[in-house]
Amino acid sequence: MMEYNVLPLAKLIEQFERLPGIGKKTAQRLAYFVLQLSTDDAKEFAEAIVNAHDKIKYCKICKNLTDQDLCYICRNNSRDKSIICVVEDPRDVVALEKTGEFFASYHVLHGAISPLNGIGPDQLYIKELLNRIRSEEIKEVIMATNPTVEGEATAMYISKLLKPLGVKVTRLAYGIPVGGDLEYADEVTLSRALLGRSEI
Repeated sequence: MMEYNVLPLAKLIEQFERLPGIGKKTAQRLAYFVLQLSTDDAKEFAEAIVNAHDKIKYCKICKNLTDQDLCYICRNNSRDKSIICVVEDPRDVVALEKTGEFFASYHVLHGAISPLNGIGPDQLYIKELLNRIRSEEIKEVIMATNPTVEGEATAMYISKLLKPLGVKVTRLAYGIPVGGDLEYADEVTLSRALLGRSEI
């Protein structure tokens, strides 16, 4: 095929193919779209990627994504800091925030325990969660990990660590389908799951 005779194009297609959910044909379409951009637009696109990579970091408290020391939620003094909602991924924070039903704080683990994928508790931000609970006045921890085998295992593991600390541990109710991701659940389902959470 012609495009593989043009090395920069082949490399561009290859980079797009590395993105999750992008197959060869979509990668080609994206690469050709980028080639049609003006030089200024192409530079702006590339700079946006580099800037995001360089400037976005983890919040010092909750490990959510931020471009400052603390994320916008941890900086907001009107949030209830005595309740922490534990999620696997920053996208889950966005999904829960869209419900407009949750006004407390979060803790992002950045994954779930998955021995098959070589992810153990030490690869997640569990120690940081325990430190928060020991140093802050926390009344409740809501386990909002995904309803998958890994998410359930992670929730159970963390709840066992939290029980001796005397904090109430709850789990999101199953308005969310088992095997699904929070990111793809609609606002109504997430609202009901938050309201119907149960102690574990």
